[in-house]
Amino acid sequence: MSAEDRKPASCSIKPPVYLHIGDVDAAHSGVCVVDVCLPFGKPVDIEEITFKNYYTAYVTVRLLRRSPGHEAPAKWCTALRDLPLMDNPHTEGGSQDYCSVHRAQMQVEPDHVTSVRLILRQPSSAWLTFSLEEIQIIPHVQPSPEKEVSDWLSDLTLVDQHPDLEGLPDPQTVSSSLQQMWALTEVMQSNQTSASIGRYDVDGCYDIKLLSLT
Repeated sequence: MSAEDRKPASCSIKPPVYLHIGDVDAAHSGVCVVDVCLPFGKPVDIEEITFKNYYTAYVTVRLLRRSPGHEAPAKWCTALRDLPLMDNPHTEGGSQDYCSVHRAQMQVEPDHVTSVRLILRQPSSAWLTFSLEEIQIIPHVQPSPEKEVSDWLSDLTLVDQHPDLEGLPDPQTVSSSLQQMWALTEVMQSNQTSASIGRYDVDGCYDIKLLSLT
């Protein structure tokens, strides 16, 4: 997936709501709820949910899904239950890591989602506050279908393999001319005399005067 395909979906994240035991001023129950609302009328197929942890030990992901083409109300379903985010709730390990929940990890197909509810748990009393930060919803993008080999072949344009001979002499005429030149060469070679013509010889003898002038 390219960087453009990983552009997060537009969404609004509500402030975390901490559940209490008894009165409002009583101790925290160790449970917090964060709602992520997607644009109204624009359900999203989710590829991935990314976030930065802040001392949350476990997270449960619930999705509000609407069936396409049906007027039935949207229904909540649990896509992932109690995913560990920390090595140990009582220690620092993993308390501020960047995490992600992939589509393949979910128990239901995260398609046609209108809202995401993240239920956070921290059973340790060592951390008074816990939450998730930088929450992003990455939409799922359908891969483009691979083109069949037959489709590629049908797109090819047949090219004439014969070279363009326009403007060139007729091959048969050129061949006939070459044969005539070859025959003329053979005749000339057969009539050539083998006797050497001396530069200074007269009747087979050398003239002393001609030799002395050179």
